[in-house]
Amino acid sequence: MIRFGLRLTLAGGREAVTRLALVAVAVTLGVALLLTTLAGINAVHAQNDRYAWLETGAEGVQHTSGGDPLWWRLTADTSGGEQIGRVDLAATGPASDVPPGLPRLPGPGEYYASPALARLLAEEPADQLADRYPGRLAGTIAPAGLPSPDTLVVVVGHSAAELSGQPGAEEVPGISTTTPAACNGPCFAIGIDANGIALVLSVVTAALLFPVLIFIGTATRLSAARREQRFAALRLVGATPRQVAVVATVESTVAAVIGVVAGFALFAVLRPVLAPIPFTGTPFFVDDLSLTAADVLLVALGVPVAGAVVARLALRRVVVSPLGVTRRTAPRPPSAWRLLPLLAALAELTWFVVAGRPATTTGQIYAYTAGILVTMAGLVAAGPWLTHLGSRSMTRWARRPATLLAGRRLADDPRAGFRAISGLVLALFVGSVSVGLITSIDAYEAAPSDTPAGRQTLLADVSDWTTIPPSSPVDALPASLAADLQAIPGVRAVVPVHLAPADDGLPTGVLACAELAAVPVLGRCPAGSAAARIEPGLAGSHFVPDAWPATDLTTARIDALPVHTVAVVTDGTATAIERARTVLETGLPAGVSAFAPQTIAEANAERGRLNDQYRQLADVVVLTSLPIAGCTLAVSVLAGLNDRRRPFALLRLTGARLATLRRVVVLESAVPLLLGAAVAIGIGFLVSALFLHSQLGYDLSPPGGAFYGVVAVGLAAALAVLASTLPVLRRITAPEAARFE
Repeated sequence: MIRFGLRLTLAGGREAVTRLALVAVAVTLGVALLLTTLAGINAVHAQNDRYAWLETGAEGVQHTSGGDPLWWRLTADTSGGEQIGRVDLAATGPASDVPPGLPRLPGPGEYYASPALARLLAEEPADQLADRYPGRLAGTIAPAGLPSPDTLVVVVGHSAAELSGQPGAEEVPGISTTTPAACNGPCFAIGIDANGIALVLSVVTAALLFPVLIFIGTATRLSAARREQRFAALRLVGATPRQVAVVATVESTVAAVIGVVAGFALFAVLRPVLAPIPFTGTPFFVDDLSLTAADVLLVALGVPVAGAVVARLALRRVVVSPLGVTRRTAPRPPSAWRLLPLLAALAELTWFVVAGRPATTTGQIYAYTAGILVTMAGLVAAGPWLTHLGSRSMTRWARRPATLLAGRRLADDPRAGFRAISGLVLALFVGSVSVGLITSIDAYEAAPSDTPAGRQTLLADVSDWTTIPPSSPVDALPASLAADLQAIPGVRAVVPVHLAPADDGLPTGVLACAELAAVPVLGRCPAGSAAARIEPGLAGSHFVPDAWPATDLTTARIDALPVHTVAVVTDGTATAIERARTVLETGLPAGVSAFAPQTIAEANAERGRLNDQYRQLADVVVLTSLPIAGCTLAVSVLAGLNDRRRPFALLRLTGARLATLRRVVVLESAVPLLLGAAVAIGIGFLVSALFLHSQLGYDLSPPGGAFYGVVAVGLAAALAVLASTLPVLRRITAPEAARFE
């Protein structure tokens, strides 16, 4: 029977070849998408693992040991709004460990830069970047030490005697081997921590893997009804259920195997195209998009096996009764009871708004996670009922034959109508929740950084926050430093903010009102005051009061206090900002602050970096899942057209126009798509609003037009894929398709 099945599959005439080709192409696309998703997950882990060495010195991380210790200091530099990771290190002996990507440790007067930073150093004038790093460029850092191809990192060498005396430097036993994914709190804010990795993987699983798996499952069911008729005919001529099952399994397995092989080839072609996409905010190396042996075996064996199982299950009516294929009855319509899981999940989240959130962090995690997961399950359960409701509305208000036919078709099997877009519903729900949360948190917490003052004012924090109370190694702003800054074209003011006495508490900065007036972005003094206490770190944020509290410190007393922050007001040009930043970095003690001098806009953008990454993840999910849903719809439409070729051909023979039949196909596919998208987005925003109100006390801030634009583009792409299937309608509804078989 296996040989007979192969003969029917490969030499069964034009229809058999067409069916085989359609299934194989659909499986090819599905397998390529599945491999891309799995490789993307692996790439996120690979990229995150290469951040491990930058965690050196963080509390709670594991270090290599056995060699000589290292003196180590990690700080963040900035150029043109892009963050530069700076590592200053010094060996204490010949056996000190070498960071990954370096051939050796740089000595005093040497530094290694990432390829992207080396190009930037060559392009920018030295007084705007290169002068910040003492010595010469000894070489570039290899990919083993770079999270991304465009990572900006510099490793500066020192002598142990020099670096050990600088603030912020510490002696470490070796290089960190702890990845950010293994940290939640004690590590530096580099890469994606454990909670972030869990979030990324859950989003990818819910929003990308599910749609892809649904697409593959739909592809293996192409021409299911036609196969049932052929297999029923085999039963009528004497074939046993086992023999029919073998033939069906061979047919599905052959198509799946061809699709799997072609899917692997398509994935290999797409890797260089996909790697530059900044899925987590930064692009991947091509080698990061790799597959493990388990991934290869899972897809190579799992997809053909799944196709065979689906084909076997689809024959249950043929096995029971071969004549039953021609005596089908419409399934019972879904009932409103399917709404109960969704309503129960929303009721739980609403309860937290009324009664308050759980008292413990663990309780909050369990409560909100359960509510969101049950909401997702509820959307899938309620989908067929909502589709049935939409089909009844179409039928009731139909004014054209196409609308009536499409409504009747959906009402006949709303489960099949919703099944094709169920992955889309989950993807849009996850994306809407993410965008709703991020947009609202940004609206309440993010600083209004995109202002002229925020882009023009550079702040250099020189306070040492590792001591209690905070101290400062800068007793007074050096006159030479102030003169160098003033000599830069475009610098308008240089104002030192002094460190307030410890017993004054927060705010920690203090300066005369006459000087504060020169830096308006820092705030203003109360009327009639000579000096005020301020917090420079709040500059440009929503938390700056209308007027800072006054202080009775005299100008002479303030000038005698150590320096807290140096504010430099420029004309906003990149040349003035970068030259001033270089002068500040080389003229102030190094290593006191973890961050180099930054404009207020840059500092605020850095604080919102994680939200930006999550927002980008949500956009990628929406833009990826909607075309997948379109492909699933296209496969479903092709399957439905092939299964209904005879009824459609009869309609054409009785006078129905081809344009009417095309409208039927579009309506019965587009209605579940648009209805599911609207419900998923609405429920997603509702869940976001309930979480924000109960957990943070915030109101939902609707996303801007960009989000709706992304959704519109994705839906348009899905509908375009659907429209691409319409030309086949003319051929399969030709008069000869109406013959009795």
